[in-house]
Amino acid sequence: MGSIHTFMAGINDYPSEIAPPLKGCVNDVTEAHRLLSARTAGAAQVRTVLDGAATVAAVEDGIRTFLGAAGPGDTALFWFSGHGTQQVATGPDLLIEATGFNQALVCADGPLPDKRLGALLDAVAARGAHVVAVLDCCYSGGASRDDLPEGLTARFAPPRPEWAGAGGREVGLPQGPARHVLLAASRLDQLSYEGHYGGRRHGAFTYALLSAVRAAGPDATYRQLLSAADARVQRSGGRQRPVLYPETPAGAADLPFLGGAVAQAAGEHLLRCAAQGWEVDCGTGHGLRDGEGAEGTEFGVVGPEGALPGAVVRTRSVRADRTLVAPVGWAPDPERVYPVSLTALATPPATVSVAEGDPAELLRAAVASHGPGGGPAPLLRVVDRPEEYGDLHFRVVVRGDSARVLGRDGTDFVAPLPFASDGDARRVVDCLAHLARWHQLRDLTSRPSVLDNLVQVEVVPWDAADGGPLVPDGSGDLVCSYAPEGTPGAREPWVSIRLHNRSPHRTLWCVLLDLTDRYAADPALFPGHFIGPGRTGYALDGDPVQLSLPADRAVVPGAECRDWLKLIVAEGELNTAPFRLSAWDPDGPGSREASGDPSGVLRFQPAAAGPREAGPVAGGVPGRWATRTIALRTVVPPTGRGV
Repeated sequence: MGSIHTFMAGINDYPSEIAPPLKGCVNDVTEAHRLLSARTAGAAQVRTVLDGAATVAAVEDGIRTFLGAAGPGDTALFWFSGHGTQQVATGPDLLIEATGFNQALVCADGPLPDKRLGALLDAVAARGAHVVAVLDCCYSGGASRDDLPEGLTARFAPPRPEWAGAGGREVGLPQGPARHVLLAASRLDQLSYEGHYGGRRHGAFTYALLSAVRAAGPDATYRQLLSAADARVQRSGGRQRPVLYPETPAGAADLPFLGGAVAQAAGEHLLRCAAQGWEVDCGTGHGLRDGEGAEGTEFGVVGPEGALPGAVVRTRSVRADRTLVAPVGWAPDPERVYPVSLTALATPPATVSVAEGDPAELLRAAVASHGPGGGPAPLLRVVDRPEEYGDLHFRVVVRGDSARVLGRDGTDFVAPLPFASDGDARRVVDCLAHLARWHQLRDLTSRPSVLDNLVQVEVVPWDAADGGPLVPDGSGDLVCSYAPEGTPGAREPWVSIRLHNRSPHRTLWCVLLDLTDRYAADPALFPGHFIGPGRTGYALDGDPVQLSLPADRAVVPGAECRDWLKLIVAEGELNTAPFRLSAWDPDGPGSREASGDPSGVLRFQPAAAGPREAGPVAGGVPGRWATRTIALRTVVPPTGRGV
């Protein structure tokens, strides 16, 4: 392991012309220093600036020179405890800052803009070091509230007139994705607080994070530590929701704390003990069933992680963003976070019918053994009579050695599949389970909500960016056409996709899924961001979205493909891992093999790498949520002429 370079800044004693004083920030960095020294046996190199010494120039220099000395294999940690502030964003910043505000740390003599800080940290990362930032301050929200929890102080400094322009983009800042890991005390629309914890004044987030690090094993990841800290903040009655960035599965968020090789996420979800007991970080917003029958949903602990082999938790109640659960036959440690995967899904199953005879018996047996532990497939139910058909129904018709999977109207869902053996029958069930999960995502619909229709999705042709958005045709689809052959530039249609938050006062979290007619789902277009009141978010951060036929479809007159853009809007973040589903591949691994679990459970796993039909051009209070679906067709005009 390389060296650990740590630069810490804690400010209690702010000049009156800058911000109100705080009491817990010096304690934060002192305790963080103590824990870091204990974990590294004193080997970490640490520099600390406190109170008046923590000026903008001192913080910038500490990052640039002290942390900048870290090289390949080393870890560079920046820790800041103090005030934060925000200012209205303008110009190009609005493409990135969908909340409408830029954020900044408040040093002893004024603000250090977030983009400037990000550029400094990324410059250290560019030298090969693993860079981590822990920020315990307010990033946004507003002035101090009148109903602050008793004994708590908000770490927020209202912007001063002389700071105007300090939050804007600076010349030369990198425009690519951040290359450092960020653990922040609160969301962009929230305050963060300090209070008395363990007999001393601390930031609520710092105290929770340090407690999580002490309780965790040596291989705990940033994602697990952040989740454990968030749960501790909730248990203490805190309002803020800590944030991890970037949160992409199997990326930097799944590195061990303070460095290490990239680790595959052990489980799709996390189990933790929060204010209302044990919970898992997914709910009805991810398609889980609530109400009667919801107790059939179970999650199994992945890896040892201090649990008994095969330890599971069973659903008690399903909320929009989380599921309250009860451990079955074991007692997890409330100070730890456990990676878990879905092992039984209690959703209204798709129904399957098949003509009587030997094929029917093979298929029935395959469905009956496809689920967890060799039990029934949770997504499918074989029925015999039309009155038993579900909302989603498959007819399996076997002729000779092949099986067709048909809808109610006799239309094929996929190309015919072999059906000559038990193995072939299991493969057909793999296909049925994949189709059922895809339709679950496409047809996911919220109950009536105050958030309905607050976010508008516009698809605008790239070459008419100043014009109006596309409008549905007579069938309700948005139609995008290839250009005629010989047209200068790309033939594939390019579009801009915009998400307008039309609410005058709500900051809303949005994710935009692309569901393709090859039965894939991917949130890459807009993978989950907050959009401020009256603000606009842009798919791919404003870059053009290219729509094209899959590689196996010839670009000939009359050819087409379909996408469904699924917008999910919520007042708090949802875990996006369950929204990823690779395309159905008749020659690829089945759901059993792809899950890496011999039980055959259908799992929510990331889409396989490769081109997408829609992708980049080559070269508040959780509980309320809403959905909207936009149907889109990409066509090659029959006449060969663009529309």
